Amino acid sequence: MKIIHTADWHIGRLLYGRKRHAEHGAFLEWLLKTIREQQIDALIVAGDVFDTPSPGNRSQELYYQFLSALGDTGCRELVIVGGNHDSPSFLDAPASVLRFLNVHVIGQARKNLEDEVIVLHARSGEPAAIVCAVPFLRDRDVRESEAGEDWDDKESALLRGIAAHYQEVVSMAMRQCPGGAQPLPLLATGHLYAAGGSLKEGDGVRDLYIGSLGRVPLDCFPPELDYVALGHLHVAQRVGPTDRVRYSGSPIPLGFGEAGQQKSVCVLELQGKSVELSRINVPVFQKLRTVGGSWDSIRGELLALVREGESVWAEVVLEGDDGPPDLAKCVHELVADSGVEVLRIKHERQNADPWDIPDGFVNLDDIRPEDVFSRFLDANNCEGERRERLTRTFLEMLSSMAGQDPEATT
Repeated sequence: MKIIHTADWHIGRLLYGRKRHAEHGAFLEWLLKTIREQQIDALIVAGDVFDTPSPGNRSQELYYQFLSALGDTGCRELVIVGGNHDSPSFLDAPASVLRFLNVHVIGQARKNLEDEVIVLHARSGEPAAIVCAVPFLRDRDVRESEAGEDWDDKESALLRGIAAHYQEVVSMAMRQCPGGAQPLPLLATGHLYAAGGSLKEGDGVRDLYIGSLGRVPLDCFPPELDYVALGHLHVAQRVGPTDRVRYSGSPIPLGFGEAGQQKSVCVLELQGKSVELSRINVPVFQKLRTVGGSWDSIRGELLALVREGESVWAEVVLEGDDGPPDLAKCVHELVADSGVEVLRIKHERQNADPWDIPDGFVNLDDIRPEDVFSRFLDANNCEGERRERLTRTFLEMLSSMAGQDPEATT
C-alpha cells in the first residue's frame, strides 16, 4: 500500500495582499497527477487545509474540485484532520456526505474517540493499515482549567492531556486488530509543535497554545505507532533520530522566509509492519526572492532579475543607513514593466528606534499583536516580574481568542 502524507496547504493564503489561488490550484493539479502516476492508494492531510476559519468562495472551490477529482486517480481513501488555522465546524459540516467518497474528515477531537480510528483498505478490499486521525487538539479538548494553576501546572496538564488522548486512540485502534494482535501498520496524525522540530523566521507559523507551551515530546506518541504524520511546521523534517515522526512541510513557500526551500510530499510504502519513506519534490509555481544588503547590491540584483524575464515576487531589505531617501520609488522604477513585482520593502537601520518607522514602510503583515504589546510595555517602562505576568496574561487571551470557531453555531 502506498500513502502520501502532506499538510499545511493554507488555501486562501495571502502574501502581502497577493492571492495565492493560482499556486494552490497548480499544486493540487500536480498532486492529482502525482497520485495517478505513483499509484497512490491513500492520502493523508495533516491539518491547515485552509488559511482562515472562513475561507472564501475560490478557496472552497479549489478544495471541493480536488476532492471530486481524486476518485479518478485510483486513490481510494483520503484522511483529513483539522489544523489550528481551520474551522473545525466548517471542515466537519460535509463529513457525512464526503464519507460516501471515502473521504474521512476529522475537524476536531471527537467525544467518542473511536471515531478517530480509521481503517484503510487495500485494492483487494482487505484492511491494510489503521490511522489514528488525531486533529489539532485545542487546550479545552485535553484539559480543564483549575483555580490557582501557575504556568508550569498548565503546561504539565496540557502535555498529559495530549499524551492521554494519543494513548487512548491507539488503544482503541489496537482493539480493532484481529485477536488483539497488531498485524497492520499503525499510523497517526497530529497538528502540533513537536519538541525538537525547527522553525524558520518568516514562515508565518502561529503559536498553538500560550507562548511556548505545548512543545510535545516524542514520548507522547505511543511506541506502537509505526509512523506519525505531522503538520504545523512548514519546513519538511523528521523529529528525532528516525523517520518515524515527520513533518511533510507546506507544499508551497508561504512566506519569503521559506523562499529557496525545496518543498515536497512524503510517500509511505507499507509492507506488513514495515514503513518505507521517500519524498517527491513539489515544483515551484511562483518564484519568491529576498533581495537584501546595501543599495548597490540590491540595485544590481534587481536588475539581474529583470533581465532574466521570469515572474518573481520579491521583498527588498535595505541594510544600514545608506540608500536613496525615496527608496520605495527607486525600487519600483527599477522593476517597472518587468516580471518582477516587489511586494515588500524594509529598511533595517542601525541603532533605529523600534517606534521610528519611516512612511511607506509600515506593513501590518510584519507586526504581530505580541510585538505591539511588547512595545506598549516598553513605552510604559514595565519591567521585571510585572512585565512577565502581564505578557503571559496577554498571550493567554490571544490563545483563547484563536481557539474560538467563528463558523460554530450555538
